[in-house]
Amino acid sequence: MARRKKGRNINGVLLLNKPQDISSNKALQKVKHLFFAAKAGHTGALDPLATGMLPICLGEATKFSQFLLESDKGYRVIGKLGERTDTSDSTGEVVETRPINVTKKQLLGALDEFRGNIKQVPSMYSALKHQGQPLYKYARQGIVIEREARDITVYSIDLIRFDNDEVELEIECSKGTYIRTIIDDLGQILGCGAHVTMLHRTFVADYPVELMVTIEQLENEREQDKSLDDYLLPMDSPVSHLEKVVIDLDSAHYFCHGNPVSYSGLDENDYIRVYDEDDTFLGLAEVDKDFMLAPKRLVVY
Repeated sequence: MARRKKGRNINGVLLLNKPQDISSNKALQKVKHLFFAAKAGHTGALDPLATGMLPICLGEATKFSQFLLESDKGYRVIGKLGERTDTSDSTGEVVETRPINVTKKQLLGALDEFRGNIKQVPSMYSALKHQGQPLYKYARQGIVIEREARDITVYSIDLIRFDNDEVELEIECSKGTYIRTIIDDLGQILGCGAHVTMLHRTFVADYPVELMVTIEQLENEREQDKSLDDYLLPMDSPVSHLEKVVIDLDSAHYFCHGNPVSYSGLDENDYIRVYDEDDTFLGLAEVDKDFMLAPKRLVVY
């Protein structure tokens, strides 16, 4: 006998302002519990040290979380110069201390090396997997795994403040960028070492910052027996940047049963959002070689 799911079948995306000193998974579990949701997933982990926007997908929205994992993101970060740590942030052990002889001109010159398309070697203290285990588990055992440099894009990196041994930056970047690694690499270029002391994710994709909520806000609402559902954004919001098509109800019936349906005027495309005449989101499709809408990720209501 199949086990019954615990929780509600509720669909949507919550923009959580993750607090400091808890993991993204713990934040996810708190949100899942507060919404009494049967299914939930986050869209790219933030370090326990970090705060800021952590979109959490509930229910059917989890089918589209990959698009947020792959989206551009923004950060505000403070790096402490003169000390390098094994984790590249203040949660780790100091492994090197060096004097700071850095001018603002030198700092601005060093920042130029991070703009545009660059390669980055991920930290050993990251969640990247090697043989099924995250790298940080190997790092905690003192094991170093060879990592390949990955292509990333830093769209902007702006100096906000340079004060003695502190550097504050705003960074906008592509998926897969490790801000801790940028600060560590910056410290190496400057010859003094550096590590992250504060990290705040300012945005994910095009989600509005003003719609972020805290766990405390959600807990207070629950204590007052208020519904939390109004905080949820639509389940199709992770894919709102994709082309949208509307199909008639007969076609929708076939589409929802996994069958390709015809739709004129389409070129081959990676993904397309599909809706019925009532503007109900049905899922994502690809345009196949016969220029039919072939279902790829269907919503189950």
